[in-house]
Amino acid sequence: MKFDFSTKESVINLMRRAGYALLGQDPNTAEISFAKRAGGGDYPRFHAYVKKEGGIIRVNLHLDQKKPSYSGTHAHNAEYDGELVEGEMERIKKTLASL
Repeated sequence: MKFDFSTKESVINLMRRAGYALLGQDPNTAEISFAKRAGGGDYPRFHAYVKKEGGIIRVNLHLDQKKPSYSGTHAHNAEYDGELVEGEMERIKKTLASL
């Protein structure tokens, strides 16, 4: 699930305020990766790829159900829409709007 919003704030600060931990940045796409636990363990977790272009921040959110099955791969069981993802996206939007 994707959404865009306008801000002058730092992407890292905004996502931390929304409860997300920084995972790293992809040097090829300049997307910054963040995660937030959705349960008691490492998985399931909400995973967001965020990119700032000018004053627009683009958030691409999904729910990782489990870690990748094979070492060296990024493939995993993920949900890109649905009630949980939509609810989390609304929570992020409300958090960012209150800043």
